[in-house]
Amino acid sequence: MRLRGKFALITGGSEGIGLAIAQAFAREGATLCLVGRSAEKLARAQQQLGETVTILTPADLATDQGIDTVVAQVATAGRALDILINNAAVAPLAAFENVTVEQYHSTMALNVTAPFFLTQRLLPHLAPHGSAVINISSYFAQKMIMRRPLSVYALSKGGLNALTKALAFELGPRGIRVNAIAPGTVDTPMRRQSVAAMSQEHQLALQQYVERSYPLGRIGQPSDVAGMAVLLASDDAAWITGGIFAVDGGLTAG
Repeated sequence: MRLRGKFALITGGSEGIGLAIAQAFAREGATLCLVGRSAEKLARAQQQLGETVTILTPADLATDQGIDTVVAQVATAGRALDILINNAAVAPLAAFENVTVEQYHSTMALNVTAPFFLTQRLLPHLAPHGSAVINISSYFAQKMIMRRPLSVYALSKGGLNALTKALAFELGPRGIRVNAIAPGTVDTPMRRQSVAAMSQEHQLALQQYVERSYPLGRIGQPSDVAGMAVLLASDDAAWITGGIFAVDGGLTAG
């Protein structure tokens, strides 16, 4: 078990990529703190994960209060945090000319501001030697898709990549590694909701795009991303920091 004895906090941990990471971490021996907006979804996740979940924290990380709630919960654990997964995110599908101020600020608050300040405020609780921060980014930081207008989301993930590299430099002397995973399209509830809002014509065009653009011929599953998270969180990655790792079926290879 590569994560035996490790204590990990996962934001957006109740479904999709976050839940898959939690499941993989549990199999590898980690103890978990799960954070999400919905207490109901968190409770369902805990039923699946059992005793590996020691802290369950409903919180809106787009707010200062939500971040403070999470930090306070970690402080009560009585142990250092070994792994922080900044996964919670939103992706409003809106043409650039229709993006509202509210959409812009809410996306940046959860996708960029929350990882920044959550990591900052958890610094006193991160194990000083060998801890790992992993940010879940996206291929949309560098590659767009026709008929998928996600300008604010792309902007936020580009910012998260920059933050990853900056923190790798600043926190490296403390023995804290900081990396990001940039998945391609993954079959998550958020993605399915986004596709359902499209016309049938656009859904067909998107499927055809996947078939011709992904060298492996399919979109990803949450478990595909979880495997990379386990690696980066483990001691096998002890000399890896500042990386943005594409887990995208080869989409951005060419």
